[in-house]
Amino acid sequence: MNIRKRLRTHPEMHTGALNDILFILLLFFLIVSTLANPNVIKVSNPKAKSDTRAKQTVVVTVDKDQNLYIGSQRTTLEQLEPELKAFLSKETEKPSVVINGDSTSHLGTAIKVMQIIKKLGATPVMAVDNSGQ
Repeated sequence: MNIRKRLRTHPEMHTGALNDILFILLLFFLIVSTLANPNVIKVSNPKAKSDTRAKQTVVVTVDKDQNLYIGSQRTTLEQLEPELKAFLSKETEKPSVVINGDSTSHLGTAIKVMQIIKKLGATPVMAVDNSGQ
């Protein structure tokens, strides 16, 4: 009877190089993640070759003191709807109303004006001044 212990080989894997590769990958992803900023999205805005403005039926102006003007006539928010209805009743096509707001005027006033214009069935158009660019 042979009672000797048999020498068994255990399977081994050398992982020394694996540690180096993982360290290099970790450094690579850390460097790349600092270069890529997901909060910045660059968008190329289109430029128009010609001026394609809609036909202006009425211009409503909101100044810095929240005063409303239809053309050059001063009005209040309560009187705006009947006065605009009188202007828009003369139009045969779908009219558009240009809202010209001061840069320091409140946004809430412009939104109320837009709601009145939509209620009357006209298209509100916000006027933007691009001369300061």
